[in-house]
Amino acid sequence: MKLFLQDHLSFIILYIITFISLPIVIHQLDGINNHYAYFIFLAITLLAILLFFRYVRRKKMYVHMKGNNMGIEGFLIHQPVSPIEKAYSVQLKSIQSFLLSKEDEYKDFLHEQQLMISHAVHQMKTPLSVIQLLIQSNQLKEQNLFLEWQKVKTECDKLNFSLNQLLTYSRSAKILADLKIEPIPLKSIVQEVINDLKDYFIENEIYPKSTIGDNVLIYSDRKWLKVVVYQLLNNAVKYSKKESVVLIDYENGKLFIRNKGETIPESEINRVFELFYTGTKGRTKGEATGIGLYLVKKILSTLNHPYRLYSANNETTFTIDFSGSIKTATK
Repeated sequence: MKLFLQDHLSFIILYIITFISLPIVIHQLDGINNHYAYFIFLAITLLAILLFFRYVRRKKMYVHMKGNNMGIEGFLIHQPVSPIEKAYSVQLKSIQSFLLSKEDEYKDFLHEQQLMISHAVHQMKTPLSVIQLLIQSNQLKEQNLFLEWQKVKTECDKLNFSLNQLLTYSRSAKILADLKIEPIPLKSIVQEVINDLKDYFIENEIYPKSTIGDNVLIYSDRKWLKVVVYQLLNNAVKYSKKESVVLIDYENGKLFIRNKGETIPESEINRVFELFYTGTKGRTKGEATGIGLYLVKKILSTLNHPYRLYSANNETTFTIDFSGSIKTATK
């Protein structure tokens, strides 16, 4: 109530002057009936003057409420003049303090979550490595159980891939803080990934074929680019038909990864980059996580490498454009 009276005090004063004091003064001079038009003129003039001063005193608040500056600082009114501006400014400052405290809480929670994921992954990877070593040693001793051990090894590889993917997702929130841009031989990156996925290629009867020259250098981050290539080749193997070839080609500054298999529906081309979206293939395969291509998109966008996914006639091609970060090696 107090704030309402303070904000409308000028109108109360105007009302008293216009409809009580002014008629009395005019009547004392010459009669209100003879100067009614003059009374109307004075009343409108006083109202216009009042509105002008009210606008000047509240201009900052009107500008802030109408403006498009939605930053935290943009909401605040500096040096408020009118009572309503002062009250508005106090409320906004309290809201600002509340939001900043919540932002700090969220950052702390996110940091704890990343540490927790990283710790959990590392804790699981140690026994997983031990299991894989036991599998390798027993494969040599027990040839009769080769197929059974191979199945266990396959499942361990899947678990290892999922853990690495989860760890990469956890770290992807701070890609910019972990970048190291340097000249990288593109062929070596691709060859390393092919070697890492050698057993996966053999298991699925898929054959990699790389035509990248030895003299191709690109400026990028080795670790994160390897994550991208690993994810793309893993997908290419997963969704290829048996006894087909995954072609890794380089031409005119662009890397092409092609595989033969079921065509991705056009309606899903853009959606496959969304987090946790698995699409039609993911539902039929039952192994998709909906994380891989999301990470590919996030990493390539951060590294400023344009990309494109195209699928038609039972062939899928993923293209990465390195034309803005190429260097030809000199011998």
